Amino acid sequence: MTRQVRVKVCGITRVEDALSAVEAGADAIGLVFYAPSPRYVELPQAAEIARAVGPFVTVVGLFVNASGEEVTQVLEQVDLHVLQFHGDEDEGFCQQFQRPYMKALRMKPGLDVEQSIQSYPSASGILLDAYRKGVPGGTGESFDWDRVPVQSEKPIILAGGLNPENIGDAVSSISNLYGVDVSGGVESTPGEKNKALVKSFISNARS
Repeated sequence: MTRQVRVKVCGITRVEDALSAVEAGADAIGLVFYAPSPRYVELPQAAEIARAVGPFVTVVGLFVNASGEEVTQVLEQVDLHVLQFHGDEDEGFCQQFQRPYMKALRMKPGLDVEQSIQSYPSASGILLDAYRKGVPGGTGESFDWDRVPVQSEKPIILAGGLNPENIGDAVSSISNLYGVDVSGGVESTPGEKNKALVKSFISNARS
């Protein structure tokens, strides 16, 4: 049986972008709760987006070194299914919210990926993203995919510089890849998704 990679479209800021991503076959959408990001979404808008996508689409909330109170405030207003932590959060922090979570690892040179994964035994998945000093994600840059562990006890989600042109190579060259996460690679401008690019990305990821 051919495995089908799961696709998350992150940095959604508009209801219409969420709906077009779902229509194109996205398994999950991502909402960014990190104010410095150009893809940051206010709580009322985030709540509307989460309601719009329907019950069978996973809604993921992305946080970067937020306080526990900030995460709880979001959860009180937005129906999130999964949390995604992109900062320096330790396992104790990540697992306190009674939600499945993904921990993002920025692929800094010299990072022991497998040891870092073992630091989050309660994570439902590990997202591997490109590293740029001072930037917690959304760099539009990729990293050396040979660094992705061939065997991992956790589902691996690939991020960083993915777009419709390179996603096919990524999926075919990385064995046992659980999912992929795209944001800037399917945008017209930061925070505004391009419907045709989203459709092409998802199609290429699964062909």
